[in-house]
Amino acid sequence: MSYLPLAHIFDRVVEELFMFHGASIGFWRGDVKLLVEDIGTLKPTILCAVPRVLDRIFSGLQAKISAGGFIKSTMFNLAYKFKQFRMMRGAKHNEAAAICDKVVFSKVKEGLGGNVRVILSGAAPLATHVEEYLRVVTCAHVLQGYGLTETCAGSFVSLPNQMSMIGTVGPPVPNIDARLESVPDMNYDALASTPRGEICIKGETLFSGYYRREDLTEEVLVDGWFHTGDIGEWQPDGSMKIIDRKKNIFKLSQGEYVAVENLENIYGVVSAIDSIWVYGNSFESFLVAVVNPNKEALESWAEGNGISGDFEALCENPKAKEYILGELSKTGKEKKLKGFEFIRAVHLDPVPFDMERDLITPTYKRKRPQLLKYYQGAIDNMYKSAK
Repeated sequence: MSYLPLAHIFDRVVEELFMFHGASIGFWRGDVKLLVEDIGTLKPTILCAVPRVLDRIFSGLQAKISAGGFIKSTMFNLAYKFKQFRMMRGAKHNEAAAICDKVVFSKVKEGLGGNVRVILSGAAPLATHVEEYLRVVTCAHVLQGYGLTETCAGSFVSLPNQMSMIGTVGPPVPNIDARLESVPDMNYDALASTPRGEICIKGETLFSGYYRREDLTEEVLVDGWFHTGDIGEWQPDGSMKIIDRKKNIFKLSQGEYVAVENLENIYGVVSAIDSIWVYGNSFESFLVAVVNPNKEALESWAEGNGISGDFEALCENPKAKEYILGELSKTGKEKKLKGFEFIRAVHLDPVPFDMERDLITPTYKRKRPQLLKYYQGAIDNMYKSAK
């Protein structure tokens, strides 16, 4: 099923591959709110997705399970734990718990059209808890891939039934060579016991250069190696874990480096929020964030604490900001983040980051310069109030 921008390299390569093999392609109606409904109608066998879409599927499943009552939710959770246990010990997803699949998880599969065999995630890192959850409940292979327009899309892809590769993009595909290059000023050493550095790729699928931009071409293509700008970490099993974008790492005033995209993925698991943008710079000693709160979660918290007002009013309420900040801090402690990686102040925006305001790309990646420009006033106020 095709719903990504048609010019996006992920969609282009997959569509051309489908046409080469004579497979069918279904196109969505163009409304993200109807995407899950479109999936159910088109009944795809292979679903190419971006993390934001899979996050929504995950959140929707969680909400349905919670609303199903004690008996149904208990049955689901027991089935999940049993199948997860079996898969973690090497059982294939379609053999780990056949009865659980038939009685419990078949309903999840039907919600995705009933035919999905492979869910391939790309364009950005997929949260570990979402990947693991979907591997268990969808009755399909859930794989992460990594690639760029410059490499003709897929350069790494995780392997089916390898639960140890959750959180990684898997090993390199056969037609490329890959290596890490140290980034000394960021303390990334490609020769350390845990190799970390900038991902460099070489192979026949590389682009020849940027159109009429020899300066940029010479900057990223060195001795035939394409410097991706992404920071990776080799795993013992030969898979690659994406840590962050080289350009998305910045230094705070005390000299600590912050891998902001990694932090956003960690804080993104908080159920009380839908999306988060973390900000800091070399003139400030701490981080702040703009948060899109989860409407149902915030309204439920307000009702339980005797706080009145509609969703927009709640986002302006100082107590609501304290609540969200507390939830973020709780997750930071659970994930054992360093002190400078904790968020010190938040601004709550009831309107999700969207393309209409040019805050995200069509694949839901954050446009950081545009976010900073749009929220500059809120950023300034947060730093003033938190000092």
